[in-house]
This record gives sequence, C-alpha cells and structure tokens, in this order.
Amino acid sequence: MAVKHRVLLTLFMLLLLAAFGLPFLSYAPNRLLSGKSLSLFSLLHGPALWLLLPLAALAILSLLPPTRGRALLAALAACGVLTLALWISGQAAERLAQEGSRLARTSWGSGCWLTMALSLLIAADAMARITASHLWRMLGNALVLVPPVLLLFGHQLDQLSLLKEYHNRQEVFDAALLQHLTILLATMAPALAIGVPLGVLCFRSERWQRPIFSALNIIQTVPSIALFGLLIAPLAGLATAVPWLAEHGVSGIGMAPAIVALVLYALLPLVRSVVAGLQSVPAGVIESATGMGLTRGQIFLRVQLPLALPLFLTGVRILAVQTVGMAVVAALIGAGGFGAIVFQGLLSSALDLVLLGVIPVVMMAVIVDSLFKFWVSILDVSRR
Repeated sequence: MAVKHRVLLTLFMLLLLAAFGLPFLSYAPNRLLSGKSLSLFSLLHGPALWLLLPLAALAILSLLPPTRGRALLAALAACGVLTLALWISGQAAERLAQEGSRLARTSWGSGCWLTMALSLLIAADAMARITASHLWRMLGNALVLVPPVLLLFGHQLDQLSLLKEYHNRQEVFDAALLQHLTILLATMAPALAIGVPLGVLCFRSERWQRPIFSALNIIQTVPSIALFGLLIAPLAGLATAVPWLAEHGVSGIGMAPAIVALVLYALLPLVRSVVAGLQSVPAGVIESATGMGLTRGQIFLRVQLPLALPLFLTGVRILAVQTVGMAVVAALIGAGGFGAIVFQGLLSSALDLVLLGVIPVVMMAVIVDSLFKFWVSILDVSRR
C-alpha cells in the first residue's frame, strides 16, 4: 500500500522510537542524584495497555489518504496518547513513591517528553487539516489539552518530581508568577506609549525614519546581559541623586533596570510593525477618505489605524513573547520572576527545579502568542 500521509507517518514513527526506544521515566533516591531509567515496556501492564489502542489507530491512519474525518480521528488518537502517557507516568510515580523513601524522585525521561511533544505536533497537524480557520484550530488545540489538565488538577500526577518541587515551593512559585506578569505589563505599557508615536513619526517623516531605526537597531544588537549591566550604574546614580525615585523602587538592581532594558528591546519590533501597518493601507482608500472631507486626524483614527491594526498587533505579539522570554535573564540583576527559580535550579544542579521555572515561561509565551492570534482572527472574521 502506498504511503498517503507522510507527515503523520513520520511523526508517528518518531513517536514510537521516542516512547519505546528512550528512557520513559527516571527514578532516583533524591533530587540531586541521577537515577535509573525505566522503559515504557516495563510500565505497560494492566490498564496501561490501553495506550496501545490510540497508537494502533495512528498507525492505521498514517497509511490512509488524509481526509478531514481521518484528521479528526488522528487528533483524538494523539490526545489519547498524550493523556495515557501522562496517566501511566503518574501511576508509576505513585507506586514508586510507596515503595521508596519520601525523598525519592520520579521524573519524566526523554522518551516521555518527546512522546508528549510529538503527540501535540500530531494533534496540531490534524487540526490544520480539519479547518483553515486559525480561530477554530486554536480552540481544537485547546480541547486536546483538556484531559491532561484534568489529570493535573485531579492529583493524578502529584508524585512526579516536578509536581513535588511545585508543592514544596508553591509560595515562591506564586510570587514568581506575579513578578513575571508585573515585568510583562510594566514593559508593554511604556513600550506602547513610546513605540506607537515613534512609529507614526517614522511613517510620516522620511527624515526621522533612518536615524530612529539606526538607533533601535544598535540597541537590538547589544546582548541582554550587557545592557542590564550597563544600566546598573546610571540608575544607581539617579536613585542616589533623587531619593524620591529610590523610595519608589528605582535602583541599580531589581525591577527598574530590567524594565528599562526590556522596553528598549521592545521598541524595534513595535516601531517596525506600526510603520508596516500604516504602509499597508492602500493609497486609494486614503484618497477616498480625503475626498469625503475627513481631516488628517480623522483619516488616521477611522481609516488608517483600523486597517493597520492586524500588522500592529503582530508586532505587539512579538514584543510580548520576547519580553516573557527575556524576563528570565533579568533575574540575574534581581528582577525576580521565574528566572530566579531557573538559576536557583542551575546552581543546585536540580533539573526539576529548572523545569519548574522554564515550563511556566514556555506556557506563558504560548498563551500570550495565542491570545494575540485569537484577537487578530476575530478582527479578520469581523471584516468579512
């Protein structure tokens, strides 16, 4: 039989190699020692054998011509693999916790990580074949995550090392989440206040466009750690000269230099998106608005801005995702956030502690990216 669905077949073969060819779980006496590897074969007994059912479904679907109905079945099968892989790991961790000591740690191995990632890729590819609407694809991908989330909140995964780290540091985690969100919002507000007027100025004045973009390009080439370091001395001197600023948290280390640096990094993608969005407005539309008697300000607010909004939101999405990631590095100068957890885990050689800081950052970036894409999709639908 000729292979008709090469993408699904490739992803499925990689999934099989990852699940059964790599360590699925790792069991260690404590979180500082390397443990022994556990294969998926050793865990497939009893109810865990249900994992073979969605795997068989994916094997059959990968050999059939792709259709919308089969894509839906592939998405359901990928969701089943993801959910059962998590459930198997949670059950194994609970059993090993009862057999070992309280300090014992059961972690996801490379095979489990890749199995979950490839399951999500299969589901995403299936959703893309089911519908061309980005809005419906997002909703479909969100539904795939519902069963794993139910396992998480149903306390089926509590004995895994990552969840133990979370329960041991829940207050620290909650504080880091609040700090990370604060950095994000405190960066985007001044970035928008500065970047949007700069973008409009660059669009309307060729004379200002070149020097502004040159300066922003130079800032973008400076490494983030170097820029954080360069801001320490000026802000420390400013806080000493103006005690009022020091009273409100401005100093050489902490949140202030992090936000200043992140705002500077955010300006280039934001200004570019504003200019690109305004340039995308057809000249004929502006001429028609002028012929109707609209003033320059009315044309900008009623015609240019609404038409440029999708490209503008794309720039805002880029800077938001960029800020979420770069805020991790800002922990080196005392800004807090999830970066503090990441570097604490690196210093103590605790991989699960590193993941406790990394995974929320990745999830936050994906959520922020999806929300902006959702907004753009709604704008596209409303225009039709």
